[in-house]
Amino acid sequence: MANISTSSIRFPTGAGDAMGFLAWSEDTAALPGLIVLQEFWGLNEHIKDVTERLASEGFAALAPDMYDGRVTTDPTEARQWLMALDPAEGLQKMNGAVEHLKSTANVDKEKIGVIGFCMGGFLALNLACHNRDIRAATPFYGRIPPDSVLENLTAPVLYFFGEQDHHLPAADVDRLEQFIKRTGRSGGARGRWRDGRDGVAGTTTTTKSER
Repeated sequence: MANISTSSIRFPTGAGDAMGFLAWSEDTAALPGLIVLQEFWGLNEHIKDVTERLASEGFAALAPDMYDGRVTTDPTEARQWLMALDPAEGLQKMNGAVEHLKSTANVDKEKIGVIGFCMGGFLALNLACHNRDIRAATPFYGRIPPDSVLENLTAPVLYFFGEQDHHLPAADVDRLEQFIKRTGRSGGARGRWRDGRDGVAGTTTTTKSER
């Protein structure tokens, strides 16, 4: 079993210092890096646990704190924080996290990916559209950027969504898949995700990909 270390860190961004949670295996050199993007609840214990689990799979995993230390279990409050998140500042924070991983001694700077959940799913896909150091993106649901933003996408995408989740229009997922096929980019995915928490629907994972 991998020997996992964790650390709460600060790293520079274009908008000042940001906070994050870093997890990595001490047993492996030249680890691929992975940005882990939170749900709208904040960088809570669940996301930290996911980050550690990804580190145990062989990544140097960094979860930037998009809310600067704030965490909630109140959906109304979480939605307010989400709506107040400045897109440009958020992108600077994520880009800073990428740069931090690239500068970390035991990370292979040519192998940086991003994964995100719900709000973080949108952020993950958006980051992949704006940062060419991202070599792979795996959003678990989340809003899909317009085609004008997707045009900048260079990384392969594996996108998961809930078939019975009506918060995200199925037409938007179809738009993403059609865009990937039409432009010849790598990726395109559909699936279900269950993360082990009570109340999260779906017991299987199925995907359809164009490679």
